[in-house]
Amino acid sequence: MEEQRTHINFPPALRAVAEVFSYLLHPLFIPLLITLIAVTALPEYFVTFRANSFRFPYDALFFRVAAISLLFPLLVVVLLRLLGFVQSIQLSGRKDRIIPYVSTIIFYFWAFYTFIREGVSPDFFNAFFLGIFIAVIISFIANNFLKISMHTVGWGGVIGFLLALMWGMDMNVSVPLAVVVLLSGIIATSRLVLQAHTTGEVYTGFIVGILSQMIAYVLVG
Repeated sequence: MEEQRTHINFPPALRAVAEVFSYLLHPLFIPLLITLIAVTALPEYFVTFRANSFRFPYDALFFRVAAISLLFPLLVVVLLRLLGFVQSIQLSGRKDRIIPYVSTIIFYFWAFYTFIREGVSPDFFNAFFLGIFIAVIISFIANNFLKISMHTVGWGGVIGFLLALMWGMDMNVSVPLAVVVLLSGIIATSRLVLQAHTTGEVYTGFIVGILSQMIAYVLVG
């Protein structure tokens, strides 16, 4: 049974803005965003990927991350919707999320395993994908009890990743961390305005995302 939620009549304009932010800050875009930031800020760690580019710098890496984190999960959800296994592509119900969770676990384990087997990607990058893998497993288990917010799991993961870089590699990431905290607050507020989650589900998402990245960094970072 779905948890009962308190319904508040927010203005339509506010709900529309929240809907836009929910799409723009969707967690599916996060791995690609982190990859872009990493190769831009720390290119010396990705020289092999630059050398193996086809036409543009790092294009093979970007395509690989986009396929694993964006294209494949979207194809799974669309296929499930066409076959009638889920009610909507927004995966509003806990049961709708079961198969997407399982497929995402497989995709991110594949990403982590192949990156670490190749031995050319930096440890912090491998740890980032391991952190996503751990977060999705925890979210999958938690899905039996509550509809955890994957938006805040994702952005909590970005916070955890930046904290790991700050503590583990002594990097000054105060500015990007402040920006990410601001964006995290916006997406959390948006999910509450849309009444897609309870406050507890939103905060649980942040905790899972942050802790998963910290654990992953301790293991392989």
